[in-house]
Amino acid sequence: MPNETDQPVAIVTGSSRGIGAAIAKRLARDGMQLVVNYAGRHDAAEAVVGEITTAGGLAMAVQADVSDPQQVAKLFDQAIERFGGVDVLVNNAGVLQPGFVDLADTDDALFDHLVAVNLKGTFNTLREAAGKLRDGGKIVNLSTSVVGLKLQGYSIYAATKAAVETMTAIFAKELRGRNISVNAVAPGPTSTDLFLENKTPEQIEHFRKMPPLERLGTPDDIANIVAFLASSEASWANGQTLRANGGLV
Repeated sequence: MPNETDQPVAIVTGSSRGIGAAIAKRLARDGMQLVVNYAGRHDAAEAVVGEITTAGGLAMAVQADVSDPQQVAKLFDQAIERFGGVDVLVNNAGVLQPGFVDLADTDDALFDHLVAVNLKGTFNTLREAAGKLRDGGKIVNLSTSVVGLKLQGYSIYAATKAAVETMTAIFAKELRGRNISVNAVAPGPTSTDLFLENKTPEQIEHFRKMPPLERLGTPDDIANIVAFLASSEASWANGQTLRANGGLV
């Protein structure tokens, strides 16, 4: 079905739940057509699409594992076929470590999984966007404030996200002449199922008290900042990482 509007088109990876779902719904409220990407949660992704369409927006769910470059290529192609192009890419898909895992205790499987999704997944979508994002577009990558916090037990996770921040700054320069901005958002502890999983009530309370604002972030907190960077109001921000953590670091 061809694009029937002049609304911008956004792909949000990993947007079947949590921060990604909040971002997709917020961008839809801002007038964008949404591609809700998911790896395995089809029903959850369709539920997000349902919320967007019920509110009068346009959206579709597309399955793709971002760690697989062929699936990422198909993700962009399906977006272009349905909506006519892609204007905004939000790289939200990511995986956390199962609680605190020191570097010395990190096995090859965990290391490879973190690198495949967090680092290679972002690389795959950025590479695809280089040829398929329309001029004047916006890219927002998701990092983590753990990069600044240097939290013990998160070395590999933080390393993958530090690489994302570096790619963000360099890719912004490589897209010179196309009026495409590339920025990153680095959330602090945020109340999502992914974050709360494998943590004790004591650990959660510790994270809650760490920022001077003394609370966990919410998915909407992060979505609001991503929406700003994806809008024309942030046109002079480029190659930057914005830490969204209530003053934690």
